[in-house]
Amino acid sequence: MGVFEYLGVILSVIMGLGVTHVLAGVSKTIHLRATVRPYWVQLLWALNVLVYIVTIWWGMFWWSEQQEWSYFLFLLLILYAILLFLAASLIFPWHIADGFDFEEHFYHTRPWFFAVLAVAWCMDIPETMAKSGTGLRELPDLYLVFAGTQIVLCTVAAIWSSKRFHKFYAVFFLLFTMTYLSLTTLAEIAA
Repeated sequence: MGVFEYLGVILSVIMGLGVTHVLAGVSKTIHLRATVRPYWVQLLWALNVLVYIVTIWWGMFWWSEQQEWSYFLFLLLILYAILLFLAASLIFPWHIADGFDFEEHFYHTRPWFFAVLAVAWCMDIPETMAKSGTGLRELPDLYLVFAGTQIVLCTVAAIWSSKRFHKFYAVFFLLFTMTYLSLTTLAEIAA
C-alpha cells in the first residue's frame, strides 16, 4: 500500500460518512413522508452537497501521483473532508421525528450550513493550487471565478435569510457546478 492509498482511506471514510448521512436523510424523509413536511430547497441542497462531496472525492484521485507527503498537506486534505462531512450533517438532522418541518430546519441551520460551505470552498483553493503547484493538475481557466463565486454566494446565504434568494441559489449551485464540471478536466480524471 502506497502513501496515498493509506491516507486516502481516512479521507474516503470521512467523505463516505457525509454521503451516507445525506442518503439516510433522504431515505428517512421518504419513509416519514406522511408525517413530515419536506422542503424542496433543503432537498435540493442535499443533492448539491452529495454532488459536491462526490466531485471532491473524485478529484482527490489526482493526489495518487503525489510522491512526497507532509503532515500539513495531509492536514489540509483531512480538514477539507471534515468540512464536507459537517455540511452533510447540517443539511439533515440526526433524528427526524413525526411532524418535522424541513423548511424551519433549513432556515434555522442556514447560517452554520452556508458558513461551513464557504470555509470548504476556501479550503478548495489551496487544495487545488497545491495540485497545480506540484504538477498533478493544470489549474482550470475558470477555477478562480467558480470558487470565488461560490464563496461569495455561500457567505451571502449564511447572512441573508431571503427565501427567494435561497430558492435561486439552490438551483444556481447545481447548474453552475454541472456547467463548470463539463468545462474542466475533472470530468476526464481517469481517462
